[in-house]
Amino acid sequence: MIGYIVKRFLMMIVTILIIASLTFFLMFQIPGSPFDSDRTTNPTIQANLESYYNLDKPIYVQYFTYLERIITFDFGPSIKKPSETVNGLLERGFPISFELGMVTILVALISGILLGTIAALRHNGVIDYIAMTIAVIGISLPNFILATVLIQIFAVNLGWFPAATWSSLKHMVLPTLALATGPMAIIARLTRASMLEVLTQDYIKMARAKGLKPWRVVVRHALRNALMPVVTILGSMLASILTGTFVIERIFGIPGMGKYFVESINNRDYPLIMGTTVFYSAFLVFMLFLVDIIYGFLDPRIKLHKKEGDA
Repeated sequence: MIGYIVKRFLMMIVTILIIASLTFFLMFQIPGSPFDSDRTTNPTIQANLESYYNLDKPIYVQYFTYLERIITFDFGPSIKKPSETVNGLLERGFPISFELGMVTILVALISGILLGTIAALRHNGVIDYIAMTIAVIGISLPNFILATVLIQIFAVNLGWFPAATWSSLKHMVLPTLALATGPMAIIARLTRASMLEVLTQDYIKMARAKGLKPWRVVVRHALRNALMPVVTILGSMLASILTGTFVIERIFGIPGMGKYFVESINNRDYPLIMGTTVFYSAFLVFMLFLVDIIYGFLDPRIKLHKKEGDA
């Protein structure tokens, strides 16, 4: 298991470097300069600005400077917000995006597992059909469309929740629902399909024959193995949720990383683009790494397969 962890960790480092390099070179393929929109900037001032941000140096020099900043985690000042550093903007925006993402994945996991389990236990019943209908709608409806519908119904028409900003629990409800519905539906369908398969296994029949209470059979024996597919997709799902918050944050006016990321692209703020991209990439790759480790602990067959291969 230690060898597996080390291997996955090294792959994580290589992946982050590849993403960082691709981000750098693709960004500099875009013609023009971040200062092109500043019509009042004369050539002398623009040359001084490019020198200050190292944009006048050869591309390979800028690349190694960029890698050095990644290693030291110092992305320098923002071009469009010179009074602030990229690190400061990350420290300000990421906790909000992280909070929204974690609440979303928690809501999606709890509701999806509960819905899928109930549907499997009531297979081909009314509850099963209702649960799967909800799941299909959740998968089919894009989160930005759902966000608009939620704002119209619950913020504008009913006035139950605020439509924008981020300062209380009420402000979290609508964006969380908009983000969690799709993942919840996927988790529910996976849990249902996996539970139906697990419930037919011999060890489940044996547990029932021993007279164990139904809830113990479901929770302690069936659910643990049924959740393996959910754990498998959890890393990529977390990535989609955290990157999906960019759109939802703009819709609900949430001052998270989505705001700074979109602004950095519109303003061609190179340090902020690279900083947010590398930071999010590193975070998401690390979360995938953790999911792989958790999967290894939950499924003993991974360790058994490793030992047999070594033998």
